[in-house]
Amino acid sequence: MSTSRHMGKICIAAIIISLALTILILCGAALNSSSEGRTMGYEDMIFDTSSVHTIDIVMNDWDEFIESCENEEYSPCAVVIDGESYKNIGIRAKGNTSLSSVRSMDSTRYSFKLEFDHYEDGKTYHGLDKLCLNNLIQDNTMMKDYLVYQMMDDFGVDAPLCSYAYITVNGEDWGLYLAVESVEDSFLQRNYGNDSGNLYKPDSMSFGGGRGNGKDFNFDDFDFDDDTNSQDMSQKDLNGEMADGDLPAPPDNQDSDFPAPPDGQNDTEQGQWQAGNSDAFGERGNSFGSGMPNGGGMPSDGEMPNGGGMPNDGGMPNGGGMPNGGARGSDDVKLKYIDDNFESYSNIFDNAKTDITSSDQKRLISSLKNLSEYTDLENTVDINEVIRYFVVHNFVCNGDSYTGSMIHNYYLHEQDGQLAMIPWDYNLAFGSFQNSNADSSVNADIDNPVSGGSADDRPMVGWIFSDEKYAQEYHELFSEFVERWFSDGQLAQMIEDTQALIKPYVEKDPTKFCTTEEFDDGVQALEAFVTLRADAVSRQLSGDTSAVDTSGLDISDMGNMGMGGGFGGKGGEKHSRRNAQFSQ
Repeated sequence: MSTSRHMGKICIAAIIISLALTILILCGAALNSSSEGRTMGYEDMIFDTSSVHTIDIVMNDWDEFIESCENEEYSPCAVVIDGESYKNIGIRAKGNTSLSSVRSMDSTRYSFKLEFDHYEDGKTYHGLDKLCLNNLIQDNTMMKDYLVYQMMDDFGVDAPLCSYAYITVNGEDWGLYLAVESVEDSFLQRNYGNDSGNLYKPDSMSFGGGRGNGKDFNFDDFDFDDDTNSQDMSQKDLNGEMADGDLPAPPDNQDSDFPAPPDGQNDTEQGQWQAGNSDAFGERGNSFGSGMPNGGGMPSDGEMPNGGGMPNDGGMPNGGGMPNGGARGSDDVKLKYIDDNFESYSNIFDNAKTDITSSDQKRLISSLKNLSEYTDLENTVDINEVIRYFVVHNFVCNGDSYTGSMIHNYYLHEQDGQLAMIPWDYNLAFGSFQNSNADSSVNADIDNPVSGGSADDRPMVGWIFSDEKYAQEYHELFSEFVERWFSDGQLAQMIEDTQALIKPYVEKDPTKFCTTEEFDDGVQALEAFVTLRADAVSRQLSGDTSAVDTSGLDISDMGNMGMGGGFGGKGGEKHSRRNAQFSQ
């Protein structure tokens, strides 16, 4: 009898202990999932990089959809991904300048976004809410984005997953695209779990940055000179005519030898621009998209002489550097602290990708203040991950970015006041932005990565060089990166394997922006670039100030801004004709 009573108590105690352990395990799992990422089903499916995937878009009114693509409005379609069918999916065109570039090339090869839950809440592709399909414009290698995302992920940076996909439309060949995980809800879940913090895509440019980022950029407001492969700024800004029909006044302290005006301008007009090779405007052909007259207007860093000289702090009309409030002078997209007013950070808060409250806004502004003052950095920045981000970013020399003159193409993640960068849009990396030359790109200074300025002008990278401890960690991680990818030829092998994987699809791609021969030349130039860049970085890390010889390397072989919208560049006219024929 006594034994039975004891056994009963023992059983009850065992049950209580079991329940307690179960609760602890469940609570621990919940806490873990709120602070860490979780496995999603799509990682090993559409983003398996060992093969080229197939996506068939099924749509009765495809021609009508293509005609309206620049509106970026969703239309219903069905998609078959590697044999799996999904009905009632939203599809729209996407892109920054690439939208207008495609149109200007008389092509219909737009980039697309598939939104699985657009018409039916909760619908996903194995947990993925949105899938981007990038058209590989301005990239003869067809692998710049792909390689950067692979290197970022391998080096410990939260980067979008990607893989190659061959698209057909109603069963007919359309072309080879890069499938990229959209940096939205599923990305946040995969990397950060339920407690995913806040996500922003800061952008002050009106370059068609998509919904929420402005869609006012229009290539029709630019005049193109096919003979010189350059882009001439129209005298009207994007909101109308310049004040009094005049160009901006010359910089202060400019003498009577200020560059002569371009053809068609009389001698008395203000802002007399040099049409060729003036010392006042820097080396010919290194402007934004060869942006000033005859490709000579602005130096490669995109800055004006004497640190300004144009209205509104170095800007074009409407302030901020480019038409319609471009990047120059936009301190919020530089992630600088301005003041405590929410309105001062509209280029950040208006481009929030998560729902934010006033408390979120206050917390971010406080973090930006610490960042700008280089104080309490351990609690303000995800130190290790941000350094790793800039190691890869600074290696691949992407001027179309946070460190470039445009100051965009990045995501900002904030969680509990701590900031991190998420990579995005590297199709103009490896020195191919702004028609850069091989010597300046390959030998670019890893300790001064900001175009036309100092690292202090971009506090998210400037803090690394504000303290010897952080600078040393940056150099050590850079050494680790170069060792990892180049000691045994790992990156060269990845480039070779990727070329072999996608070449059969490149050959049959009816809408591609380059020929198969140009693809091969681009890959060869890419291999040369990364090898030379690794040598240049290694020299800098060892204190060797000598430059790497880049003779024989033509960066334009990889594709550049000239591959669209009449910017010039190799094969631009040929690409336009080819795509015009396809679109017919």
